[in-house]
Amino acid sequence: MQSNSEYFPPPPVEGVAGGGTGYGWLDSGARRIDIMQRQPTSDLVHVWTMPSTANVGQQEHPRPLEHISMLAARNEKESVQLALRPKVTWSGGGIAGRVQVNCTELRSDSHVLEVGKCVNIFRVVPMLGVPDALVPLELTQGRAVLHPGETLPLWISVYVPSSQPPGIYNGEIIIDALRSDAICLQTNGTFVNKQDIRNKVQDLLDKMDAFDYNSLSEMVEGLRDVKAGLGNLEELFVVLSNQLGTMSMESEDHAFALRVKLSVTVWDFVLPITPSLPAVFGVSETVIEDRFHLEHRSSAWYDALDMHYQWLLRYRISPYFCRWGYNMRVLTYTCPWPADHPKSEEYYSDPRLAVYAVPYTPALSSSVAAKETLKKELEILRTKSHWKKAYFYLWDEPLSLEHYDMIRAMSEEIRSTAPDARVLTTYYCGPSDYSYAPGSFEAFVKVPNILRPHTQIFCTSEWVLGTREELVNDIISELQPENNEEWWTYVCMGPTDPHPNWHLGMRGTQHRAVMWRVWKEGGTGFLYWGVNCYEKALSPGAEVRFRRGLPPGDGTLFYPGQFFDRNLREPVASLRLERLLSGLQDYEYLKAYASQFGRPAALALLEKTGLYLGPDRYTHDHGPIDLVRTEVHHYLRTDR
Repeated sequence: MQSNSEYFPPPPVEGVAGGGTGYGWLDSGARRIDIMQRQPTSDLVHVWTMPSTANVGQQEHPRPLEHISMLAARNEKESVQLALRPKVTWSGGGIAGRVQVNCTELRSDSHVLEVGKCVNIFRVVPMLGVPDALVPLELTQGRAVLHPGETLPLWISVYVPSSQPPGIYNGEIIIDALRSDAICLQTNGTFVNKQDIRNKVQDLLDKMDAFDYNSLSEMVEGLRDVKAGLGNLEELFVVLSNQLGTMSMESEDHAFALRVKLSVTVWDFVLPITPSLPAVFGVSETVIEDRFHLEHRSSAWYDALDMHYQWLLRYRISPYFCRWGYNMRVLTYTCPWPADHPKSEEYYSDPRLAVYAVPYTPALSSSVAAKETLKKELEILRTKSHWKKAYFYLWDEPLSLEHYDMIRAMSEEIRSTAPDARVLTTYYCGPSDYSYAPGSFEAFVKVPNILRPHTQIFCTSEWVLGTREELVNDIISELQPENNEEWWTYVCMGPTDPHPNWHLGMRGTQHRAVMWRVWKEGGTGFLYWGVNCYEKALSPGAEVRFRRGLPPGDGTLFYPGQFFDRNLREPVASLRLERLLSGLQDYEYLKAYASQFGRPAALALLEKTGLYLGPDRYTHDHGPIDLVRTEVHHYLRTDR
């Protein structure tokens, strides 16, 4: 830990798009020392904490270390960052050194938040130079590499299960600088782990399965390959044994480690399992097929979609898979299996799913068979209790009366079997060839009159509103709630800085404020067009490129895990996805407060704390976030 006398305030450098801190400022570098004996980690590494809304760049300057104190409801995930920067260089090979980072279990009197299940640590990896990807630290056995003159941010997340008893849970994060003699136990620069050995064994088994037992010569050649492979496997076991021995030796001596206290106060109320705000996010099936070489509707294809669906549910969003067609026509569906399949009931009945998209199968083919499939789906789903969650998303941003006519035709076909079906339509303008002046706000606000009764969910771009929140009243006044019409919103390429969005490099509070805006404006749902819409690639580990013509990060909220490690099967979340989750949790706090004390009181709370006043007036600091959450807990706790 550094003393206050060593602290120098960071230079006034702005980040990308007005967000973040510390891009582009360089210090003089760290001096090189040789470690013959163990030295306190605090002599070697600066360590300090940062809130989850901070963009911690590689040139972030050290701050005084404060112990971590977190606040969370049950069924809530809270995060904080720990920044590491070497004071000196104690290793070779162009790096400053390596550190071992571990976290103890968080314990209350008789209850535990388990590491790996509830507590996880990630390394924040820059994308286009901006901190964004969260790679599990466990992939490197909890070891992190520090580079001279660079700050490494770590992301620490704590999830509190719904059943977790309230109380204060305490633990420690232990950071231990590794001696340089521990580094020689690497193989080709990569630590050996169980997955390495498992892959080698599987390779040998695959070779044995491929033997041609009718050909003696090929069988002998194959056995030679297996023998060589066993020799390599033996070397891996030796390295792993030495590696584990060294890790044990390092862990036995905690006198030199730097310890950061971690305290989590679990509040005595629970966020609802079913999100109060339907937030639907698109997952491109074609991107998954291309990158992972999956044949459409193969068993591996179903497995991949199921994995993405289950993973995204953790973020309080309702995923839908999509395939884009001609002229912004889009096929969307939440469940890849038909309505009469057991997996369908499992998907649609999941309480974490707020709403689900039903596939309009004639979108791919207008054949009689496709129309019959649609009719059968509707007849089955309408008998289910979860039918109230269903919606159709048929067309994205129609621009002409021809597009509107096609939406009406598809809706009529659906509603001939299911008159109570809900159709969602996104738009940012009125039809260009209607009687109103093209591009006028009047043409935009009158869209419900054109689409009624063929659309029930009118989903408009936040870009249209700009900073004029009063326009919301004009939009809502055109709707007929007595006919189950709703107003949802979406963000896409716009709005841009300083408005809330999820572009790469925006401020952390700017990412989180997307959902503050939804709550304040009174929308009843939210749509985002894509979470994995990066450029086409034909291998799992290929470089991730953002789509040309879009703001960096637009349409990409997670990354394929294999890009960072070939053994990582799950996606890697972005900081922006985690901040989206935080925003959705904030929405639940505001909704609960408004339910108890009325919407005016909740609006007054936003104004009093300065959390969010409008799309260009919201906090840039983290403090008001905890002020609002603490205030809500104070008035809603069950023991009052």
